[in-house]
Amino acid sequence: MTGEGKLATERPAVGMISLGCDKNRVDSENVLAALEEGGYRVVRDVSEADVLMVNTCAFITPAVRESIDTILELADEKKKRADVKLMVLGCFTERFAEETADELPEVDAFVGINCYHRIVEITDAVRSGVAEKIYIENKYIPYKRGRVLTTPAHYAYLKIADGCDNFCTYCTIPHIRGRYRSYPIEELTGEARRLEAEGVKELILVAQDTTRYGKDLYGEYSLKRLLGELLKIGFWKIRIMYAYPELVDDGLIDMIASEKGIAKYIDIPLQHVNDGVLKRMNRHTDGKEVRDLIDRIESRGADIAVRSTFIVGFPGETEENFAELEGFVKEGRINYAGFFAYSREEGTPAYKMTPRVPYKERKKREGILSRIQCAVVEVKHSAYLGKTVEVIYEGIDYAKGKFYGRTERNAPEIDTKVYFTADFTPYVGEIYNVKITKAGFHLYGEALSEAENG
Repeated sequence: MTGEGKLATERPAVGMISLGCDKNRVDSENVLAALEEGGYRVVRDVSEADVLMVNTCAFITPAVRESIDTILELADEKKKRADVKLMVLGCFTERFAEETADELPEVDAFVGINCYHRIVEITDAVRSGVAEKIYIENKYIPYKRGRVLTTPAHYAYLKIADGCDNFCTYCTIPHIRGRYRSYPIEELTGEARRLEAEGVKELILVAQDTTRYGKDLYGEYSLKRLLGELLKIGFWKIRIMYAYPELVDDGLIDMIASEKGIAKYIDIPLQHVNDGVLKRMNRHTDGKEVRDLIDRIESRGADIAVRSTFIVGFPGETEENFAELEGFVKEGRINYAGFFAYSREEGTPAYKMTPRVPYKERKKREGILSRIQCAVVEVKHSAYLGKTVEVIYEGIDYAKGKFYGRTERNAPEIDTKVYFTADFTPYVGEIYNVKITKAGFHLYGEALSEAENG
């Protein structure tokens, strides 16, 4: 069938690869929903697409490399078929489109974040051969944010804001995404109700900084107010990610501890505990405040899992500074953590900071902390031996010969799992009671009988 005949008889197909964080994933889902409403159909296999899209990440250098590699892979796919178009969306466009457009002639259009309200119009222009090469706007324009879920059906991310006002010295996000802007509560609750009606059981709140939510719209921090409205909808759990330590107050901790509908879990990007390093990062806490925050969370007695991220090898991080961070990790105050070697990004204040820690030393420090944290996880998991926990079932590990899922104290994709056996067939997305019989880096157990699980 010719391209003209296909266009006349069938809705054009869009295939997208989404890179980077869960916030970027939500952008991709919004774009796909707009395209569906605008007359396109979404396909999972890019080999079936008339329009190839990649929603890129460019937060740090490794993400930039992944974006370029993916663009080139899709460019190869484009060469296989006539009339196929290639569009590059997202953070890479914002940072590098101007300087790479001529080097990537296979790309038909680069689309910036503030142009998503025009995505159907731009895609139509690309297919018609009349598109501009680069679409970038400085001003954000609100648009209808529908969803084509790319997660498993039982959980979804709710992006409550975009942009960032924190201006950490290592971070490119404020320059890519702009200043912090919250989405209205009524818009978010409407989106959440639609997700719950579609079968979503776990709602995961994301933003560059969830604890700053509402300050720009309502004149006060409003995350707790938003949580109160979302709790009325009836999700199994609401999970809070990216809560900045200086804004995690006692009221928020109390909500997590006491509300059954909020996961006993909070993600707090601490980044370091040494006062000097934190100051150079332009973070708004010091080491004592970090420890006091963990004390306040632990004092509730609700077994709230704390996840965090840390950067090692930041400019000026001495061996003594690193030893302080290493000692903190060994204390076992954090349930789950990710460790990242500092990535020097042009355009950030830290780019010019000295003295620089050599790359090999940065990677060495990253490995040291990762190994220590693995041991911490095993110790913390040992406390669950003999206990029965709720597990949301997610799939089968055929190599292990076991089902697997997560407790409310595990976020999808980044934390550990619960592997279990059962004398019945579980259903993905359903909640089961599992008795823990073995603890290591992951938990292992046996599901209670079908009758006991109700």
